Amino acid sequence: MKNYLLSPKFMRSALPGVSLAILLMAIFYTQPRAMSYFGLNLMLQYTVPIALATIAQMFILTVNDLDLSIGPFVGLTACIGATLLQTDPVFGVMALLACIAAYAGLGALIHWRNLPSIVVTLGMSFVWLGIAVLILPTPGGTAPAWIKAIMGFKVTFQLFGYNVVPPFPVFAAAIIAIVVHLGLMRSSYGVVLRGAGGNPRAISRAGWSMLKIKMTMFALAGLFGVLAGLSLIGLTSAADAHIADRYTLYSIAGVILGGGEFVGGRVSPAGAVIGAMTLTLAGSFLIFLRISPDWQVGAQGGILILVLALRALINWREAR
Repeated sequence: MKNYLLSPKFMRSALPGVSLAILLMAIFYTQPRAMSYFGLNLMLQYTVPIALATIAQMFILTVNDLDLSIGPFVGLTACIGATLLQTDPVFGVMALLACIAAYAGLGALIHWRNLPSIVVTLGMSFVWLGIAVLILPTPGGTAPAWIKAIMGFKVTFQLFGYNVVPPFPVFAAAIIAIVVHLGLMRSSYGVVLRGAGGNPRAISRAGWSMLKIKMTMFALAGLFGVLAGLSLIGLTSAADAHIADRYTLYSIAGVILGGGEFVGGRVSPAGAVIGAMTLTLAGSFLIFLRISPDWQVGAQGGILILVLALRALINWREAR
């Protein structure tokens, strides 16, 4: 048992959780009042949209691609949710479905023409942003009441005769991680999807269509991007074309913090969600330390570099 706990494999899988635990302890030490239902709920309130955007990025990374447009895409879906979905629900739903279909089309284009995903998605980021500005030139709109109700839902259950009320972001993040884990890591088709990133030639020889796999993964990314945008306006009650610009970097960092790799289909849904929670808490921790907002992005990057350095050290130990 001791040898397993000290094995590189276990240490690598445990690193995201350990990083989150260390950050939580640092926050509680710096601000003891944060150790409460209200404190955790306040610090983690943006975990759900960031986690959903991170899962969207994870689907793209699973097939060895990279999405540089997920932030503007989340902003676009937020604008649609706060305007079209509110004034004309049917048309709003059709617009969101069209966004998901467009993402699937991106996957088909990238595979069919063998284009670099970085270039294609970077170009599409300007398209998503431009459409968002056309829909909502200035910050405004109103989130539908049902979305705000979902994001404000209070979970209560009994444990050993006591009423337990976990913060909704923690409960929602756990549900997201479990659902995606079961679909991608435990299902037979999930093995095929991950195999497309690890060994696409073998998947093609087995009779699976790489075109359909790419379209499926990009469509799933679009779906979770839509959910991220809707959950975001459920928290802010309004939208803005630039509301999620940072989500592109957050999503990439969240996947990597959670143990994902840029190649090989090596991803972890639970790790990605934990990585998103770590990034969310890092922002709160930096606020408690009274670090200027101008330096917060750099400080978050420093946390990411530290975790990646630890993972590189574990990989080096495993290779010895």
